[in-house]
Amino acid sequence: MPKVFASISVVVGLVFALAAAPAIGGPQLAEPEGRVILTISGAIDRTNGDALARFDRKMLEELGTTTIITTTSWTDGPQEFEGVLARDVLKAVGATGGTIAATALNDYQITIPMSDFDKYQVLFATHMNGVELTARDKGPIWIVYPRDDHKELRNQKVDAKWLWQLSKISVQ
Repeated sequence: MPKVFASISVVVGLVFALAAAPAIGGPQLAEPEGRVILTISGAIDRTNGDALARFDRKMLEELGTTTIITTTSWTDGPQEFEGVLARDVLKAVGATGGTIAATALNDYQITIPMSDFDKYQVLFATHMNGVELTARDKGPIWIVYPRDDHKELRNQKVDAKWLWQLSKISVQ
């Protein structure tokens, strides 16, 4: 008889464990403590509520920052950008789509293939030349391509993907 009760206890324990587990694929994201500067929706596995992944600046920076120096079509000479690699942010939310629709604060939107983030060190820049980006100067997040490292990135088609004032991403 004790073996039967032990088996029942194991089964009951597994049922409770599965019922308590989140319905989505991976561990959930922490709740943002500061002002949310990026919201990600769509084909993602990890959220922090309402099928959305919301990030404040600290949460983004905790994913690890990278610095690149590159020229832009909007500034003079090379600029130093610091931020989080786009692929690291998308990995953190378990993105599974083939494209993202990136939306700015003014509702401007551009579609970017996910393959760009694998092939290039595309940055979600939060700082330029050591200064935190704000909405007045293309922030809080500016999508930055390492154009000086890859001559195929120096054209108007890629320039259109340099969305500034990034606020939302929909993974499709």
